[in-house]
Amino acid sequence: MVKKYPFSRRGFKINTQGSKMSKEMQELQKQWHSMMQTIHTNSNVVAFMNSRVGQYLDDHPFVALSLLVFIAVSSIPVAFFLIFVVTTAIVACMGVIVMEGVVISVGGIALLCVLCGLGVVSLAVSGVLSICYMAFSTLINYWYTPNSVVKKQEANGNSLLQSSPPVLDPSDKNMKSE
Repeated sequence: MVKKYPFSRRGFKINTQGSKMSKEMQELQKQWHSMMQTIHTNSNVVAFMNSRVGQYLDDHPFVALSLLVFIAVSSIPVAFFLIFVVTTAIVACMGVIVMEGVVISVGGIALLCVLCGLGVVSLAVSGVLSICYMAFSTLINYWYTPNSVVKKQEANGNSLLQSSPPVLDPSDKNMKSE
């Protein structure tokens, strides 16, 4: 039995069939489902997902993952920069006003360089995570495919890899032209 959970407009399918799936895995799926339901019923999340940005990120998961990784990775340098600005502002109140402008400018340029580097790193990490997700989901779907369903489909002539329909030859003399 395949259940469809409404986690996004497209949703995704979880295979709950098969005796190979352990009780712990099923319990983990139930906990994950309840946590996702809690998140997706939050009014702020619903409002964001109905906005243009939310719909765009829902349609482009790689961009959403890249943005999430970038925000997570860049929060530490931004926090250090803000601490740096507050510290220099306190020092400036003591009489080093010209030095503050120079130091904050140099710090801003350094932050810009760090954030550009982190942007490239976040794109690379998102690419690796996307590839791992696709590989693992393919492997899991392959491992948990019940053999009885595959055998029934093969017995009925419905194999998983359908052959392409025959190509009609326009020069065939046996066909009637209308």
